[in-house]
Amino acid sequence: MPTVITDDAVTLNYLDEGTGPAVVLIAGFCAPATTWVLQQKALVANGYRVLALDRRGHGASEAPTHGASMERHGRDVANFLAAVGVTDVVLIGGSMGASTVWSYISQFGTEHVRAIVSVDQTPKMVNSDDWPNGFYGLTEDNRTTFFDNGIPDTGHGRPQWKSIPSLLKLILALKAMPKMASPDTPPMKALLADHAAQDWRSTIAGIDKPYLMMAGRDSQFWPAAHASESVDNNPHGRSVVLDKCGHAANMDRPNEFNAAMLGFLDSIE
Repeated sequence: MPTVITDDAVTLNYLDEGTGPAVVLIAGFCAPATTWVLQQKALVANGYRVLALDRRGHGASEAPTHGASMERHGRDVANFLAAVGVTDVVLIGGSMGASTVWSYISQFGTEHVRAIVSVDQTPKMVNSDDWPNGFYGLTEDNRTTFFDNGIPDTGHGRPQWKSIPSLLKLILALKAMPKMASPDTPPMKALLADHAAQDWRSTIAGIDKPYLMMAGRDSQFWPAAHASESVDNNPHGRSVVLDKCGHAANMDRPNEFNAAMLGFLDSIE
C-alpha cells in the first residue's frame, strides 16, 4: 500500500484506486480506511479517483505518541494532499474524520477543495444553551472526564444489533474484519478529549464551497438536527438525514448513503 511522510516524520498509509476527479475519504475514531470499501467501489464505478487515508494512529499508519490533536490531524491532511499532488479534491469525513476535514479547512482554507461531505458529525460535541445538538449528556462541566472510560452508551438511537447485517456486508467485501485501533492508548485518549473540546461552527458557517451535512436519523451519539442547523446560515450548505440509520452511516445504510453521496457529487459537476 502507498504511504506518505508528514512534516513531523510520521508515515501515513492510504488506498488509491480509480481515475478521474479526486475524492479523499477519512474515517472516524479508531476506524481504518478500509471501512470505506463499499463507498470506494461505488465511487470508482462512477468515474472517481478514491484516496482513503489512514490517519496517524489508525489502520496501517504509524501510531506515534505525539500529534494526538485535531490541529495535527488537519495538518496531516494538508501534508497528504501535497504529497499525492491533488489540488481540486472532494473531502469526505465520517465522524471524527469530518472534524479532521474542518480542522484542515480552518488552517489551510478551501483553495484546493471542491466540496465537502460531513458524515454524522456534530460540529460541536459539548452541549450548551445555544447548541443542544452535542453528544448526549456531554456538557462543559463534565467534558474533561466524560470519556475517561471510553465512549459511553448513551441509551439513544439505533440498537447496535440492527447494524450486524450491514457489518457482515462490510466483512464480506473486505474478506476480513476491519482492523480497528485501540481507543485505550494515551494518544488515542488524548485525541478523543481534544476532539470533544472543538467547535467547528464558525468554520462551517464560512465555507465558500458546496458542502453536505449527512446525519443518521437514529444516531447513537447526537441529534440528527445538527445537520440542518449547520447549513441554515450558509447558502453553500445542504443537509440530508438517512432514515433507519445509526452513527456509522456509510456502514449502516451503504446503498442509501452512496445514493446521497453520488447525488451530491453529481450536482456539483
